[in-house]
Amino acid sequence: NSSDMWFAVTKPLSAWLCQSQAKTRWQATGAAGRLNDDPMIFKCNLQNFPDLPEWLRFTQRHPFDNGFLYGTPTSPGKSIIEIYAINKRSYETARHILVIKIVPEKILPYQAEFFIELREIEKVLPSSVQDEIQSDLQKLWGTKALEIVNITNALDRGGRVPLPLAGHFEGVYVKVGSEQYFSECLLRVLTPEHTKQCSAKDKGGKDKIWSGCLFCNIPSNCITWCKTELFDLSKEKPAPPAPTMGPGILEDVMEFNPPESPPSRDYFPDYIVTVIVPLILAIILCLILGYVMFGRREGMIQLHHHHTIHDNTDELRGMAANRGVPPPLSTLPMFNSRTGERAMPLQSDSPSIPLIMAQESLELTLFLYYYLIILLVQPTTDQI
Repeated sequence: NSSDMWFAVTKPLSAWLCQSQAKTRWQATGAAGRLNDDPMIFKCNLQNFPDLPEWLRFTQRHPFDNGFLYGTPTSPGKSIIEIYAINKRSYETARHILVIKIVPEKILPYQAEFFIELREIEKVLPSSVQDEIQSDLQKLWGTKALEIVNITNALDRGGRVPLPLAGHFEGVYVKVGSEQYFSECLLRVLTPEHTKQCSAKDKGGKDKIWSGCLFCNIPSNCITWCKTELFDLSKEKPAPPAPTMGPGILEDVMEFNPPESPPSRDYFPDYIVTVIVPLILAIILCLILGYVMFGRREGMIQLHHHHTIHDNTDELRGMAANRGVPPPLSTLPMFNSRTGERAMPLQSDSPSIPLIMAQESLELTLFLYYYLIILLVQPTTDQI
């Protein structure tokens, strides 16, 4: 019913109260000296249901803080809320039943919603803070007949989670209503000048406060003008037009001809592109690789190194199986891996030249011969 009005419901759940109710039982355990300092958590749900009603919310920031049930009902009735308080130190549990009777009241025709940027929901729900905010808004509205209709956390309206730093808050929306028409300060929200200023604020400007419209005694209770909205419920909105009921029979049109089956498709070209062409490319690559490995000098060298590594591996494995065999040929000086011949240990003609330096000189000479042979053979190979 559009003539019904629902006001915000706020119920503080005090840890001190729950501890006082269980004081007699906890004193028997010797914990009376720490009653007011014990951390408490609350669990709330609708009786015989796992969750709260959709219009009711619960918040508790820390086990040492009080919890709050808050919300604005949407229909008359009675809600039975089960509240469980758990002592986090002793794990004692207390149960409390809260009965909320919802009765409709006359609607307040003029309502306004304000955004308080420097507040969080659990800091606004205490009755003392609500009285401070309501007092400031009464001065702004110019009337004492002002009621708080709804209190909403900005996070529930799509707001961003603030940084965990000092000076960053979630923000709270407070909606109030009255039977008196809006004041001059509030009507400025509807002016084009206000819209222009808010557009400039979105681009980095500041929220402008008109002269004579600043009534917040506490800076944290000041509102953000660019997020203020006015609701005039005295004007009834026209009801939407009723849907036009038709006969339920489709209009008489020409006979429906379903489309014919699609023409057959030849998949042989797709098979050639998908299977035959990759297969031919793979065969060509294999032939090129075989020619490089078995028909070119570079491939033969790679195969020789490969077989040499395998032969050395087998020889080392044989040594590991039988420790009594003579040392492998590859460990002897001047061992030729192709022929298996062993040269005599290199003797130095000059007593002033160490044997190691003489070996290095011989290896350098062999390297130069090998490089010269490559230069002579390479032109012939390129011509072929």
